[in-house]
Amino acid sequence: TKEELEELNEEIKKIANKVRARLKVIEQSFNQGENASRTSVDLRIRKTQHSVLAHKFVEVMTEYNETQTLFRERSKGRIQRQLEITGKTTTDEELEEMLESGNPSIFTSDVCTSDSQITRQALNEIESRHKDIMKLESSIRELHEMFMDMAMFVETQNVMNASDYVEHAKEETKKAVKYQSKARR
Repeated sequence: TKEELEELNEEIKKIANKVRARLKVIEQSFNQGENASRTSVDLRIRKTQHSVLAHKFVEVMTEYNETQTLFRERSKGRIQRQLEITGKTTTDEELEEMLESGNPSIFTSDVCTSDSQITRQALNEIESRHKDIMKLESSIRELHEMFMDMAMFVETQNVMNASDYVEHAKEETKKAVKYQSKARR
């Protein structure tokens, strides 16, 4: 039912926000002195595990976003069919403008008011779908913000990892040069 779907969407958002917050806390612990006592190998393993979790989280949320977008398109198609039943044909652009307006009564304003039960039922269905799409759009916007946040987080993490590896490589190169010069003597 719609109520169950809304509850699930809210639950998914809450869980996603919790996961995102936990991933940030873990990343911040790498930047603070908490892991200073750990060996570099242990720290690298933890960072790699964190990176894998962050990427997996982005994958799952991408799939969720695609599912929401697909549902929106299907709902839009149903609205268009319902409008056709009532005798009003619309283009995709007109339908998008109607959906963007945020006013469900726009669907009923130009329809010839008939006392027909089918027409009234179709109009109610259109208004209901419109409300669903508005909720879905809000959810997609929130998800987009979360994606942008996670993308910045992952990018920052990869840049930090790269700089760590460059520093480590410099140190190892210096050691190798020392060993090579000692070996020549």
